[in-house]
Amino acid sequence: MARTIHVAHSPDSDDAFMFYALAEGKIDTGELRYVHELSDIESLNRRALGAELEVTAVSIHAYAYLTDRYALLSSGSSMGDRYGPRLVGRTPPPTGRAGEPPSRQAAAGKRIAVPGKLTTAYLALKLFQPDFVEVVLPFDQIEDAVVDGTVDLGLLIHEGQLTFQDRGLHLWTDLGEWWFGETGLPLPLGGNVVRRDLGPAVVAQVARDLKASIVYALAHRRPALEHAKQFNRGIGDEKTDRFVGMYVNDWTVDYGERGREAVRELLRRGHAAGLIPHAVQVEFVG
Repeated sequence: MARTIHVAHSPDSDDAFMFYALAEGKIDTGELRYVHELSDIESLNRRALGAELEVTAVSIHAYAYLTDRYALLSSGSSMGDRYGPRLVGRTPPPTGRAGEPPSRQAAAGKRIAVPGKLTTAYLALKLFQPDFVEVVLPFDQIEDAVVDGTVDLGLLIHEGQLTFQDRGLHLWTDLGEWWFGETGLPLPLGGNVVRRDLGPAVVAQVARDLKASIVYALAHRRPALEHAKQFNRGIGDEKTDRFVGMYVNDWTVDYGERGREAVRELLRRGHAAGLIPHAVQVEFVG
């Protein structure tokens, strides 16, 4: 008898690419039947706090609060390898003091639109500059808020990282590049988690199926991109291909030792800065 597993992820092209083979029945999943749900990442973070979903994409920041109910799958990461969430404004940042990013000093005290307080983007921004006034907005409304002056700056995730210049906005900081300069590591933005109460056998199969889906999509890039581009929010085929390449790659197949170190270091620094109230023990499965 088939067992239904609810899988939730963001309605964007990189997640759609990642889950293409599962969504289109391209791989054998045995007695597991996957039902897909789409929602923005902060909503998924909040739903995971209530353990609503068997398998879901979450922000690595949010995972700090989920370790008792969920394990982090070894496949499915979104890593920013010297790129990541981008802090943007209507004007270029002023020149800062020598020895520090000019935008760090200039961002202090600003009203900054953020895509949710459990997102990794928010955690990274707080590590970069803790003194700002956050304005929580849906991720797809942040560019508009910067353009119309509702906020001073905006923190962009998803395709907005590639489109902000089309709106006449200016880059203040690429948090993935900043993080690499601080740590020499990629910035671990998101991952996929599986609920522990499914039991070891189901958890192991979910891990195998998700990895197989990612490997299949990378091996069948053209049809997977055709599937993914329906979620690209109007950025066109070329930018969809570029965006998918940024966040579905070898890191996504498996974190590897360096990726695992990046997760632990981000959560360690979050705790050390008082942004995460407890030390986090990270467990990878699969």
